[in-house]
Amino acid sequence: MLRCAMIFPIIFAASAAAYGAEPGAFVRVYMNQARVLKLDRPVAKVIVGNADVADATVADPTTIVLTGRAFGTTNLVLLDARGEAIADERILVSTDEGNTVRVYRQTERTVLSCTPSCEPPGN
Repeated sequence: MLRCAMIFPIIFAASAAAYGAEPGAFVRVYMNQARVLKLDRPVAKVIVGNADVADATVADPTTIVLTGRAFGTTNLVLLDARGEAIADERILVSTDEGNTVRVYRQTERTVLSCTPSCEPPGN
């Protein structure tokens, strides 16, 4: 079950309407983490708008591994062997705030990562 949660498939189509995604929706990737994208047909070319924000690696012809490199937004364009778009998706790289706590002291803010003890990130 844990494996399914980590590698859940996303079937891309030529447009957001084709697979029911909301227009303007992002594919979210957390900073320094990878997300597996499953495609419905083989990809021949992968284009990342800003490689400083996200990186895409072809694991096999129908599997892309998307990795968040820096906070921000970019896009991911996937083309098939005929040069037709498989997908053109907006990518959002953000922090995983599931286990964080913010401490405010007057105008100073500290973010702590609590897994399980609360510490500043990177310690």
